[in-house]
Amino acid sequence: MVGSFPGVPRRPDLPPLRREDLDPDPVAQFAAWWERAEAEVPLPDAICLATVDADGAPDARMVLLKGFDGDGFRFHTNYESAKGLQLAANDAAAIVVYWRELDRQVRLRGRVERLSAEESDEYFLTRPPERRIGAWASPQSRPLESREELDDRVREVEERFAGGEVPRPEHWGGYRLRPETIEFWQGQVGRLHDRFHYSREGEGWTIRRLGP
Repeated sequence: MVGSFPGVPRRPDLPPLRREDLDPDPVAQFAAWWERAEAEVPLPDAICLATVDADGAPDARMVLLKGFDGDGFRFHTNYESAKGLQLAANDAAAIVVYWRELDRQVRLRGRVERLSAEESDEYFLTRPPERRIGAWASPQSRPLESREELDDRVREVEERFAGGEVPRPEHWGGYRLRPETIEFWQGQVGRLHDRFHYSREGEGWTIRRLGP
């Protein structure tokens, strides 16, 4: 049953999210949800990254989550893109992960820092060749006259690195969001969802249930 509504059954595939079932470490809790998402969700690493522009207005777009651990949640982009420039001016950001197939959402808020050049190089070399070329060719977030202009830029890069390794361009690399708060949301019938909010407190985390 859900709350005080005896006629509303729970969905059997969406068990209640209970405080006693949560890991005290939100990264470990995320890892448990991530494991199921990798098995059941077509694109589990698609996340919405929100930043703040020069006017203080929010800006958001989809990026790919490229790893996480106790230090934070990692993604990569062009430093000269809109989000890169916004993060250089204001390192506050938020991430939303939504796995529709599981009716689960995770929200993270915190500060973003650049990964080291070594960390960015290591990831860049794992990318398929066409994506490495794209990182060089794309003037991300800046105007293009036509698709042909982009195609010409790609050909120029292909010719420049023909027969050799494509290194990471200096204007491209990784970031890490270090969360100060993380919220786990499990959908339930009747919009009576389960929500738990983790916030940093010293070296640990405080956990609270929130109203749906």
